[in-house]
Amino acid sequence: MTRRLRMGMVGGGPGSFIGGVHRMAANLDGQIELVAGCFSSDPDRSRQSGADLFLDPARVYSDFCEMAEAEASLPADLRIDFVSVVTPNHMHAPVATAFLRKGFHVVCDKPMTATLQEAVALRDEVEKSGSLFVLTHNYTGYPMVKQAREIVRSGELGDILKIVAEYPQGWLLDSIENDGQKQAAWRTDPARAGSSCCIGDIGSHAENLARHITGLDIEALCAHFTTFVPGRLLEDDGNLLLKYRGGAVGVLHSSQISAGEENNLSIRIYGTKGSLAWYQEHPNELAFQPKGEPARTLRRGNPYLCEAAKKFTRLPAGHPEAFIEAFANIYLEAAADIRDRVDGVPSRARDYPTVDDGVHGMAFIETAVASAASESKWTPFLAA
Repeated sequence: MTRRLRMGMVGGGPGSFIGGVHRMAANLDGQIELVAGCFSSDPDRSRQSGADLFLDPARVYSDFCEMAEAEASLPADLRIDFVSVVTPNHMHAPVATAFLRKGFHVVCDKPMTATLQEAVALRDEVEKSGSLFVLTHNYTGYPMVKQAREIVRSGELGDILKIVAEYPQGWLLDSIENDGQKQAAWRTDPARAGSSCCIGDIGSHAENLARHITGLDIEALCAHFTTFVPGRLLEDDGNLLLKYRGGAVGVLHSSQISAGEENNLSIRIYGTKGSLAWYQEHPNELAFQPKGEPARTLRRGNPYLCEAAKKFTRLPAGHPEAFIEAFANIYLEAAADIRDRVDGVPSRARDYPTVDDGVHGMAFIETAVASAASESKWTPFLAA
């Protein structure tokens, strides 16, 4: 292929944080260009967003169904190659389905859908379409997360005994959803967010990170949800105990009412031969403690790292890389896979979350919700 991939976007209009992140990440390596979009359910706001992004007005749409239909009718050398779905959760499934049925590849923000039932149905749509589906669990894109995964895979930690994953924030300590804060309003609304706020929004990131690094699946969990802000319809704090298949145990803490916390995602993994720790607010370092040996701090950008960590590094050591670059690594792998499809080249193994990760994520959320509502507490992980 001798051109950039053509990207469309649904969602990501005025007031959207994540839409801008996706656009920056997709653009970072110069392989993708945004050419079309339906940026809001309000046609005027969608048109304004298109104008702000200097798009052809003819390819700024008022409705995502109209967009899917119109883009599919364009000649192959003009239509989009894929669409990015950056709407609130309740619209992920209908938007993705509409574009899959028109033969387009899909990049979708997490959680994949609003319910597990929708997730399973969407997986069926992906399988029927033959198109690629990429889920932007962006924390898997950090180079030092890749290094942590390699340490576990290589057996340097031995058998995994315990996983501690945390994601505290403090931004929802007050009822800002009642003051017009758009991001808070939809995340605390069951009609748009689904059955969970805190666990669905950020606890799912912590669980996905643990699974990505260790490869372990949850066998059962015990969840306690709390809604601290009066009048809020969904939980703003969640605490989980986990039992993994194979015997490991875990603790997952997720909170949006922890005063002073920003985005303090972290993970610690303990094995029979050593332990490791990674902190998202200091993402270029990985703490590695082999049993009985001095503690080590591994740093991004150095030649002693594994091939995957080096592959997803853009800058020399000492020049920090972070959130946008990690997001861009998902797009980089997705773009390579989509390009192979367009060129008719057999697909190669790529390193990005898929529709199966999305189904697993929704099973995790719904299992946690069920456990939190249960008197017996320990709840088997839902089959999906």
